[in-house]
Amino acid sequence: MSITYKKAGVDIDEGERFVRLISPMVKTTFRKEVLTDIGLFAGLFKLDLKKYKEPVLVSGTDGVGTKLKIAFELDKHDTVGIDLVAMCVNDILTVGAEPLFFLDYFATGKLNAEKSSEVIKGIVEGCKESGCALIGGETAELPGFYKKDEYDLAGFAVGIVEKKRIIDGKTIKEGDSIIGVSSSGLHSNGFSLARKVLFDIAGFKINEHIPELGCSIGEELLKPTKIYVKAYKALKEKVKVKGMAHITGGGIVGNLPRVLPENTTAVIFKNTWSVPPVFLLIQKMGKVSESEMFKVFNMGIGYIFIVEEKDAEKTINILKRNGYNSFQIGEVEKGREKIKLV
Repeated sequence: MSITYKKAGVDIDEGERFVRLISPMVKTTFRKEVLTDIGLFAGLFKLDLKKYKEPVLVSGTDGVGTKLKIAFELDKHDTVGIDLVAMCVNDILTVGAEPLFFLDYFATGKLNAEKSSEVIKGIVEGCKESGCALIGGETAELPGFYKKDEYDLAGFAVGIVEKKRIIDGKTIKEGDSIIGVSSSGLHSNGFSLARKVLFDIAGFKINEHIPELGCSIGEELLKPTKIYVKAYKALKEKVKVKGMAHITGGGIVGNLPRVLPENTTAVIFKNTWSVPPVFLLIQKMGKVSESEMFKVFNMGIGYIFIVEEKDAEKTINILKRNGYNSFQIGEVEKGREKIKLV
């Protein structure tokens, strides 16, 4: 009896069916600059150079991490793709880049076209929200490498910014205001600690309804990462944005200092916003110190803009009109200590 690739665990026909399933929705993300259909060896994207004097390409890559474990347990796969796009485009946004196109890497032990297309559905939604085209990707079927019904995701975003409009934080100075924009929850960071506390220590079941959350543990943890591209677009022609930070792994204390010039300190006033219940639940159930919570989680602040003090109220109002809750959470002082939580 002869052996085949399918008997070895790789189903080429299922892979081709997967491409046919996702093609229509992927095409809904295409911008006019996209020159190729999906399924080719490479994606082509024609830059509109008339819009730029000195265009600079900006790239970023990320994954979703162990948040995927929640999707596996709930057998719900249509939102983790939003997380994937968000983690990439929010990063390149911090230098003022407009996201142009996105590529994904999807790897699984055994390909299920329907389930996998749900993942792509989320990626499509994230791309449409951020205005970038999904122009390609890679689907890898790796039998024996992943557990049954599990997969991993990686994403790659490319954007563009005019060289003179790159936001690098160099003009940040004493007296500038720090504006924090609300997160939608944990986003895609700290899940190893969250899962350890909520499931192993507290003993919650994934479908258990938690009154203070207003939903089940699984529903709360699977809330997709917020995308902040439209927030910056709303601000950039009306306010001088001097610095931006995407609050991911490491929290405010680990991410905000990355954009601060030498001899400046970010002073964060912890009482200026309400920490969402999910973080308080993790802290309480795990007896996690406040300093550890701020080092691991976003604590309700998913993105930060640094603006001049005179523009703080205007910035908050513009963000509110565009659907983003925000708060003046701190200010910049002179100092050698990069960040202080008070």
